[in-house]
Amino acid sequence: MWARLSLVLGLLYLFLVGVRLLEVGIKTFGEDTAQRLFEGVANPLAALFVGVLATVMVQSSSVTTSTIVGLVAAGVLPIETAVPMVMGANIGTTITNTIVALAHLRRSEEFRRAFVGATMHDFFNLAAVAILFPLELLTGVLSRTASAIAHLLAGSGVGGTFKSPIKAQVKAGAAFIESLVERIVGHPGFLAAILLVIGVALIFATLTFITRNMKVLVADRIERSMNAALSRSGSIGMLVGLIVTVAVQSSSITTSILIPIIASGLLLARNAYPITLGANVGTTVTALIAALGAGKVDGLTIAFVHLLFNLSGIVILYVPRPLRDIPIRLAEALAGVAIARKSLAIAYVVGTFIVIPAVGIFLLS
Repeated sequence: MWARLSLVLGLLYLFLVGVRLLEVGIKTFGEDTAQRLFEGVANPLAALFVGVLATVMVQSSSVTTSTIVGLVAAGVLPIETAVPMVMGANIGTTITNTIVALAHLRRSEEFRRAFVGATMHDFFNLAAVAILFPLELLTGVLSRTASAIAHLLAGSGVGGTFKSPIKAQVKAGAAFIESLVERIVGHPGFLAAILLVIGVALIFATLTFITRNMKVLVADRIERSMNAALSRSGSIGMLVGLIVTVAVQSSSITTSILIPIIASGLLLARNAYPITLGANVGTTVTALIAALGAGKVDGLTIAFVHLLFNLSGIVILYVPRPLRDIPIRLAEALAGVAIARKSLAIAYVVGTFIVIPAVGIFLLS
């Protein structure tokens, strides 16, 4: 058991290194493009699509929102444009765990569970945007409230930095692999492509072995206890998601870790659902810290918009029991279609996170 546990921990570390290498590779290809995308956007819907596409490109909503905070604090980006971008970042960040679910394509039942676990997060964030985006345009409720909170705190002199020890170790492992590859391949374009391939290979390979080992590691009694505890109170799951996301400073990592656990059948998607909502809240910490460090009221305002958006989504879509299961039911319906025609699962990912935002930006900008 201890040998298997050590193996799972090692695989989990390699999985996180793979996610990091994927981020590094995508950033090398598109970080400057993502930065340019932020500027010169006036249409709110176009700004929403920019937030989605930029987050897909850098594979991190924390990177996107922190960049937005910096641009707002520098006066480059108006708050009115930044708010939809932050909402778009919430949609874009869900692509990572949906891609992770595709690693289970060859095993139908595992894939069904994994795809439900991934896309319920997609549907929750899409529904939150569908409700709060027009509400914000009509009333400015999020930006007005966030501005009031920011001005309240502006004179308090708060600030500081935070470095996650987990993230530091993952970055060190990824940097080691990157340096090895860089010695062999000097061209930046080739380097980015190789890092992407290594990252994807690590993610797929480690997930396969994590799933197999967790089935052996976790007894039925522990499985039942875990599901029973989470089914009793969604707040427990939200707290877990929040703490883990703050620790690793990435909601993508938190939700991606859940996918192999759900795929193996050790955790029900329904019970993992609150964890993803806690991850949504936890990911706002990075932008808040960036804003506090910048010391600009406007930057702090947009960071609080991100926090209020995620909290409001939970209040609107999770607290009322009749609405709580809607994202899960939609995810189950989509998974049923994807099982019948697996190519549609890939089409869903590419269409939702790349094609629609790209076309939207082209038509509206």
